[in-house]
Amino acid sequence: MVQPALTIASLLRDPLLREACGQWLREGRYELMDLGEEADPGAVLEERWDGFDAILLEQGLLSGETLRRLWSLGLVLPTVILGPVTGQLDFHAAEVHLAKDQLPQLSYSLDAAISRFLRRGQVAEPETASEAGIPQKWKFSDRLKERLGYLGVFYKRDPNRFFRNLSAPERGTLLQSLERTYRDLLISYFRDPAAANQALESFVNTVFFSDIPVTKTVEIHMDLIDEFWNLLKFKGRKNDFLRDYRLALMDVLAHLCEMYRRSLPPEPFFEKIEAVSGFTAARQEMC
Repeated sequence: MVQPALTIASLLRDPLLREACGQWLREGRYELMDLGEEADPGAVLEERWDGFDAILLEQGLLSGETLRRLWSLGLVLPTVILGPVTGQLDFHAAEVHLAKDQLPQLSYSLDAAISRFLRRGQVAEPETASEAGIPQKWKFSDRLKERLGYLGVFYKRDPNRFFRNLSAPERGTLLQSLERTYRDLLISYFRDPAAANQALESFVNTVFFSDIPVTKTVEIHMDLIDEFWNLLKFKGRKNDFLRDYRLALMDVLAHLCEMYRRSLPPEPFFEKIEAVSGFTAARQEMC
């Protein structure tokens, strides 16, 4: 099943950032609607909310008051926020953060934002939605699920963007970006857990949606630890504590396993699909 093009509300004021994002989001899969140069982009987003599938937001472009208003009205969409990874939430609990120097991961971050949004929308029944912090329009909006089909809540990955199907230059660029993300994770892992968690989520999202082998993840970890070890040795500092960063790798692998577990629906889902449509290859379509 081919997924439809997704309409993205682009709230980016920096012209260089807008150009870079346009280059990393392939034509045909995403349609960017530029709202960043509007006098009041928040008002335009509110007015045209029903025409968008997701939001690409430059951090700080919309005020906290504007974002709280959108939230209170239930005008919540899958969101990727570009800016410093600080561990803070700007809009809602399913938002995805990506540093501006890691744009090669942008399309995978959008996939992750949509997947998290759809999954979180299934957390609560209508009578408990408010208790779970889910706006009513978030809970009851089926637009994305309808457009993405019966697999929508699990959000099928795009094999064309799998790591093994990229060109050699594309693979190199993606790996360099992942290394920067993992470096951010290691640097903040013990001193700033909230920021480390966002960096970890960014890394795991890209690894999952690009189907990068787990061995490559371990390789990235070992290469960075070796780099840190040599740097500390050169400066004459102790480096025994680097062994503690094995916890970071275990954390990443645990999160990655959980994403793969969640990517497959429960057995009753398959039974229902097969009973209604006779489509017995559903499992093969999940990834």
